[in-house]
Amino acid sequence: MDFALSAEQTSLADSERAWLTKNDPLQTRRQTVDEGPARLSAADRRHLTDSGLIGLLTDEMGGTHVDLAVLTEEHGRAGSAIPLADLAVAARLLEVIDHPIREVAESGTELVLPAVSTREDSALHADVDGTGLRLSGATAPISGLLDADHILLVTTTVSGTDVAALLSVESVTVRTLETLDLTRSWSVVELDLVVPESEWSALPTGTAAYVHDELSTYRSFDALGAAAQLVDVTVEYAGQRTQFDRPIGSFQAIKHHCADMAVATESSRAALWAAAIALDDNLDTRPTAVSAAAAYAGEATSTTAQTALQVHGGIGFTWEHDLHLLLRRIKVDELLDGSVSYHRRRLVTA
Repeated sequence: MDFALSAEQTSLADSERAWLTKNDPLQTRRQTVDEGPARLSAADRRHLTDSGLIGLLTDEMGGTHVDLAVLTEEHGRAGSAIPLADLAVAARLLEVIDHPIREVAESGTELVLPAVSTREDSALHADVDGTGLRLSGATAPISGLLDADHILLVTTTVSGTDVAALLSVESVTVRTLETLDLTRSWSVVELDLVVPESEWSALPTGTAAYVHDELSTYRSFDALGAAAQLVDVTVEYAGQRTQFDRPIGSFQAIKHHCADMAVATESSRAALWAAAIALDDNLDTRPTAVSAAAAYAGEATSTTAQTALQVHGGIGFTWEHDLHLLLRRIKVDELLDGSVSYHRRRLVTA
């Protein structure tokens, strides 16, 4: 497959990186880390409103999953708390069902996040009860829910119908999780209610599976961005840190570590681009492309983070260095929306 980012996509990524560099999410988070889970700042909310990026996947804006992927990678690189990909996925779904709230969701005036079941051992159950939709159980972890106004629940009923229900965050029970990730908040929604007919919609068959694949792909792109940042800082550190009056980067073992990290991230990027293209074209091979990319990138980015920690040595273990923040983020991305083992099993049975 021949593929390269367009000039517009490169400019889009550069513009987002410039904003993230100026606002430095990790430095901002360090100031509040003892106060509780990560929250969106006023600057984050303004950026979502001013940029219009939440509506990227809608027909009106005409963006692609590859466009959103390059942005997601930049947010992972910066350790941002903004769940941009999730917000964009929800906005596209609101357009599909033509929900009245879609315009304020796309503008960022109200934040709507997608909620799905876990890919393994789902604890979420849905069934049509007369004209209502009965929901019970818990969703998969959702990033940024503490700052959201609504969730758009997408699931499959016991009869096999894909459905979507828009629920106010205030109307459900939100349980905030304690995770390794200090750069984002993670919460699950616990449900036990009947949604009236006017507040839920049937979706085209396969929509729930498609949304699962979207979220799996973007978790991996987020981890890729964090891993790419660790490659950069590790190479820079290896060129500055000296032992025996020589930069440690001149030692063959360190060279091999850095080369392995670079190969792992570039290979992950290629696999994930293929997954993004499969999402855009909704190919029959989409499930295979997504799981192949998620399985490979999940292991590769985690290994890259661990290697970065080894090369940094003692300083890499300190609270003051940002390395541990990105490593924690990568490890959580590796587990959510389908673990590496899940995606490998899915490939075997494909």
